[in-house]
Amino acid sequence: MMTAELTTGQRVARARRRIGWDQSRLAAAVDRSVSWVSKVETGRLPLDRMSVVGQLAEVLGVEVIELTGQPYRHDSAELDSGHASVPGLRLALQQATMPGGAALITTTDLPTLTDLTARVEAAERLRQDAKFTALGDVLPQILRDLIVLCDVADGDDVSRAEALMLRASHMARVSSNMLGHHDLGWSAVQRELVAAERAGSPVLQAAARWDLCGVWLHEGELGAARDMARKALDDLEPYMATADQTVRALWGAMHLRAAVAWSRLWDRSEAESHLAEARQAAAGLPDDGNVFQTQFNAVNTEIHSVEVSLELGHPRDVLSRAELVSIARIASGERQSHFWVCAAAGQMMNGKPALAADAILRADAIAPQHVRNRPLARNLVDDLRSTDKHSQAAEIRRLATSMKLG
Repeated sequence: MMTAELTTGQRVARARRRIGWDQSRLAAAVDRSVSWVSKVETGRLPLDRMSVVGQLAEVLGVEVIELTGQPYRHDSAELDSGHASVPGLRLALQQATMPGGAALITTTDLPTLTDLTARVEAAERLRQDAKFTALGDVLPQILRDLIVLCDVADGDDVSRAEALMLRASHMARVSSNMLGHHDLGWSAVQRELVAAERAGSPVLQAAARWDLCGVWLHEGELGAARDMARKALDDLEPYMATADQTVRALWGAMHLRAAVAWSRLWDRSEAESHLAEARQAAAGLPDDGNVFQTQFNAVNTEIHSVEVSLELGHPRDVLSRAELVSIARIASGERQSHFWVCAAAGQMMNGKPALAADAILRADAIAPQHVRNRPLARNLVDDLRSTDKHSQAAEIRRLATSMKLG
């Protein structure tokens, strides 16, 4: 029988009690009122921003996932979003990051660059569509074959093989962080950094650092993410004079990472400055740009502007910016779903639960495996379930049940 999991607020209360604090001490530590803490812990006030969750985790001395409750497990293989592949993925990443890992892999047919390029491209389409169960079915074997290929490659094939390893490791990073296995995300990005070093490529180095920022944002290590973005931008700047579109896209994508980090640190000036730089970079790039799976283009830049306003706690800006996003123009179910989750949070912050319910259900229809593993989305659904100020009550209850929210 399905049982309800603890809410984020209940996990906050558990962490607070474990260190012997009362609500007044926690309130003082996060510069809030005792009433605010009480409402958070009892679920009357949803935690609708990762910046707030991260702040609470920091003062309570716990990891973010202790408050979010990740990883979540679901009752169907489809909605379990690739959890069944985690043991195989873990083994493949261990072999990919250990010296001599290729010697531990038995293969009768030597993989080729042509074959693996096609398989990586197919997997990337699954990643952009947030089809993480299907991705998990193929990714461990892709990684194992790339371990062998990178071990035997020579000459110009070294950089090509390592670039494929970086792309595959990125997908492992994304799915691991999405599922809440942040240790695997770290292992994956370590292999990306090694790939960049072996290839001797500043472009691959920038792509790996972009992903490293993603790991730290998931873990709530905002200072580390901010500082890495700064370092990466400084190192990329000399290459901007070449007008290379890949470099320009990575430059813009890194500014978006920086914008999110600064917004979660509640520094509006810095966040908006990085957004402006990203907009300038996107203006000269294709509308469907997706260099190294960054989805860096004009539409994704504006999706980030919505997220930045959300993290800064400016609900009116969330909605006004959301209205300007041409969301149908981005060919990524994951990005579309992310946008609608942010829009739903903005609607709730503006006291419009009916529009919030519409938005979260739209996000779930586009990419359910993405939505049902996102702490923010789960908190929104839990909050929407407790109000009757919308006409989607039955649909929200079904979604809450599928998320094991009771």
